[in-house]
Amino acid sequence: MGKRRKPSPPSRARLAVLTTAMAGGAVLASGTAHAEPTPSLATVKEQVDNLNEQAEQAIEQYNGFQEKQQKLQGDANQIQEKVARGQEAMNELRTRLGAVAADQYRTNGIDPSVQLMLDSDPAAYLERAAVQNQVADTQTSLLKQAQEEQRKLDQDRTEAATTLAQLDSVGTELAAKKKDIQAKLAQAQAMLNKLSAEDRAKINAQQSAEKAKAEAKQAASAAAADRASRSADRPDMSTPPPPASGRAASIIAFAQAQLGKPYGWGATGPSSFDCSGLTGAAYRAAGVKLSRMSQDQWNDGPRIDRANLQPGDLVFFYGDIHHVGIYIGDGKMIHAPRTGKNVEVLPISAMPYVGAVRPA
Repeated sequence: MGKRRKPSPPSRARLAVLTTAMAGGAVLASGTAHAEPTPSLATVKEQVDNLNEQAEQAIEQYNGFQEKQQKLQGDANQIQEKVARGQEAMNELRTRLGAVAADQYRTNGIDPSVQLMLDSDPAAYLERAAVQNQVADTQTSLLKQAQEEQRKLDQDRTEAATTLAQLDSVGTELAAKKKDIQAKLAQAQAMLNKLSAEDRAKINAQQSAEKAKAEAKQAASAAAADRASRSADRPDMSTPPPPASGRAASIIAFAQAQLGKPYGWGATGPSSFDCSGLTGAAYRAAGVKLSRMSQDQWNDGPRIDRANLQPGDLVFFYGDIHHVGIYIGDGKMIHAPRTGKNVEVLPISAMPYVGAVRPA
């Protein structure tokens, strides 16, 4: 056997080609690993704000489902109580009908009229004839009453079944909406968690600056309106309204006492609130009952022009009216903002204003 030839070392040209290919592969691998660019701070803030906005919309829908569920549960309880009472009445009627039937069975050997005619005592005959007629009348009355009670009982049972089915459907919708809210909030929080502490601080600073800018804009707008009204020598519609009194004072006092408490979706107090939960609780403290959802609170009183706002009025925001606050005068409101924030004072110009309502 001859000697096996050793493989010749790669030439310089081949080495150059291999090196270039490996380097290119490394570049491709590196480029693939970082193909998705890191979003800018502004983009993250916009996406988080958008998710929180969607969550708040879903929260108001959740509140509506929750209110509907509570109403249906109350209706179902009342109907089931009616069914129970109807069943008791039917049981009593059946007992009385059973007694009549047993009485007839005992006298079934002779026709009642013949049995009475054979009686030697005319007075006894007349008395027993009257009793027999009463028994017949009683039986007929009981049968009619039993038929009516059974009809009402069947109707109540059908109504109860329908209401319970609706309750089950609303419960399913409620669970789905809750899951949707939690997913949006979790997504927003996950985006924030990816940021450094420095970037999170920058976002908080931006939010504070936006709030201060909105307050300054509100103040400038009020001052301009004041100058314009005085120069036109007409009643000043921009002058801050007088201090709240009576019911409005109670509403605002309650709202002020909640400042700093955390936002909690679906919460109506006392430790946390969502937007319509806060307004509802404040009005309830003043003896006025509001609807649960902001969209329904929009219909809880007459519309008020912005120029005629008074402390205690409800102010609404966004095209679908999914946010509400309590006007406190000077172009400002108290509201429960969103998850992760606390009840605060904010200019009404800081959000897309829709209108105001003054509940009776």
